[in-house]
Amino acid sequence: MGCSFKEISLIFYKMVNQNKFQILQKECSNCIKCSLSSTRNNVVFGRGNPSSKLFVIGEGPGQQEDEQGLAFVGRAGKMLDSAFLSVGIDTNEDCYISNIVKCRPPNNRKPLANEVIECMPWLNKQIQMVQPKVIVLAGSTAVQSYLNIDEPISKLRGVWIVKDDIKYMPIFHPSYLLRNPSKEKGKPKWLTWQDLKKVKKEINSV
Repeated sequence: MGCSFKEISLIFYKMVNQNKFQILQKECSNCIKCSLSSTRNNVVFGRGNPSSKLFVIGEGPGQQEDEQGLAFVGRAGKMLDSAFLSVGIDTNEDCYISNIVKCRPPNNRKPLANEVIECMPWLNKQIQMVQPKVIVLAGSTAVQSYLNIDEPISKLRGVWIVKDDIKYMPIFHPSYLLRNPSKEKGKPKWLTWQDLKKVKKEINSV
């Protein structure tokens, strides 16, 4: 059987969107808007599926991300992959992952306010192209920078925040889970598992 008009339209839309995404990535790779551009090895645009319903936002690239040019590929990235896979989400197929800033801050420090401001348009354009239904915000910096909510992640995690028809789920950053490896009930790893089960249920329903 041949493809329906709707299926053909969807395939065409994905091809056009992917091409636009590649153009945006190339533009971003040449960005010199802030001082982080002078110390980076690579711009870390993101990784994953730009046609997915789920978008994940972290803080910024670390050393391995800076070296490889891919988001969340170090120890924290492996933890992220494992946590998402535990609820049936493949981070390469079922979501797109990026960061608040696309270049590594020296010594993995928190991004400065001016760096966030200069880099935010890139993230906004990514989200506009992906058009996710759900966005996971990994860590306090992601929540504070993207939603302007200045509260501890321990208070925000696990609670849906709805804005502009998108559902946001704050979770602990995977680097925090590495420092708190216990899977005991009530511990950060267990809580994150509960949060991600909510995310999985939500993306399955849309």
